Amino acid sequence: MSLQTDFEQATGRAKSLPEQSNDVLLQLYALYKQATTGDVQGDEPGMFDFVGKAKYDAWATRRGMSKDAAMQAYVELVDKLGAKR
Repeated sequence: MSLQTDFEQATGRAKSLPEQSNDVLLQLYALYKQATTGDVQGDEPGMFDFVGKAKYDAWATRRGMSKDAAMQAYVELVDKLGAKR
């Protein structure tokens, strides 16, 4: 199976994960955005946009990570969290 196929399946399986902490959700978000969009884009949200800032900051930590590395890390994280294949 190709990495792209594994990633697409993992994104579907992620929806069936049990409830996760905010930190895990931010990791999933950051890896997904890095895999699908690349490095963080746009202006950093203001300090009163807590959710937007947390998402932006999480994504920014992945700056420079290749698309393939982000896809692989996303698949591995979803597998680790127990989403059934």
